[in-house]
Amino acid sequence: MADTLPAAGREDPVAPGAPLAGRRIAEVLATSTGGVGTHVRSVLAPLAAAGAGVRVCGPAATDALFAFTAAGADFRPVEISAGLAPPADARAVLALRRALAGADLVHAHGLRAGLVTAAAVRSTAPRRPLVVTLHNALPEGGGLHRRVLQAAERTTVRAADLVLAASDDLAANARRLGAADVRTAPVSAPPLPPPRRTRAEVRTELAVPDGVPLVVAVGRLHPQKGYDVLLDAAGRWSADARLPAAPLVAVAGDGPLHAELTARIAAGRLPVRLLGRRGDVADLLAAADVCVLPSRWEARSLTAQEALRSGTPLVATRTGGLPGLLGDAAELVPVDDPAALAEAVVRVLTEPGRATRLAEAGRARAAGWPDQAATARQLVAVYRELLGPPEGGPR
Repeated sequence: MADTLPAAGREDPVAPGAPLAGRRIAEVLATSTGGVGTHVRSVLAPLAAAGAGVRVCGPAATDALFAFTAAGADFRPVEISAGLAPPADARAVLALRRALAGADLVHAHGLRAGLVTAAAVRSTAPRRPLVVTLHNALPEGGGLHRRVLQAAERTTVRAADLVLAASDDLAANARRLGAADVRTAPVSAPPLPPPRRTRAEVRTELAVPDGVPLVVAVGRLHPQKGYDVLLDAAGRWSADARLPAAPLVAVAGDGPLHAELTARIAAGRLPVRLLGRRGDVADLLAAADVCVLPSRWEARSLTAQEALRSGTPLVATRTGGLPGLLGDAAELVPVDDPAALAEAVVRVLTEPGRATRLAEAGRARAAGWPDQAATARQLVAVYRELLGPPEGGPR
């Protein structure tokens, strides 16, 4: 199998007016189980419709999860891990250099993919535009590891011809680090399918007793998501006299904290259930009395977008891009404050009309967001700008 990217229109001729007709685009990502992989998959069909030949480069496990090939891309496995690993990174640079043969433009998603891609692009000729999308901020903390990450971040954004940032705070940080061109480019959540089951059916499956509120959280079991704070909040609800019964918390997602959270739930006898990775998020949100997002940082959270579109009242942390995304259509609380999180959820569950107002405000807010089609059009326009007109084509 040749390493050169396939030409656009491998099976069907591309319309002459397609803005990326004949161009070859490579999308690169590291290990992903959530938003980054979802975003990359969502832009593949629009890029192909614009005339581009598209290749996705990333870990084989990520392709198995998101099925990039089924979405119309040519996929090449390049094992880019989520964490810094110098020997593995060197191998990834060599593999990526081969996989990028023939690409007219390369777009890396996330800091880890950006770092490896910058090294691969820098060491090959001819020079082609490099776009890096920043989806996440660096984790909090100090020490040598954080300094290494900061150096990697600075190197990556300075190597890019264009940095796209999923939120304004990421964009501001990239500018501080010396990026040449930075633009905020919101990532739109794909629309959820309609719920397949009724609220009663979902509650029966989860064994939620009559009269017990259902609180749903969706996201990877990772320190960034603040589930330790959610468990602390859940411990407070049983003692709150305003609630007829302590809510049951259902968390949809998997990740490295599963064993630790399971142990805490058991030790505290908390009314929390870890559901693992789920394909029925629409059903869960439709059955929920409230959705919670206790993250320590988010850019443009897909879960927040899904909750508001579903009309599910949302309680989220005031961090990153969430205030700008949500406005007054959600209850916002400070980061790492279980008392504030617990109080906000209780207010939504007990104060007359509050849940209804949030649901209505959420749907109205979501109606004003750019959809996937608008996000894809913006990306096509960016690629066209960086590539310029095709040789012999109209300007």
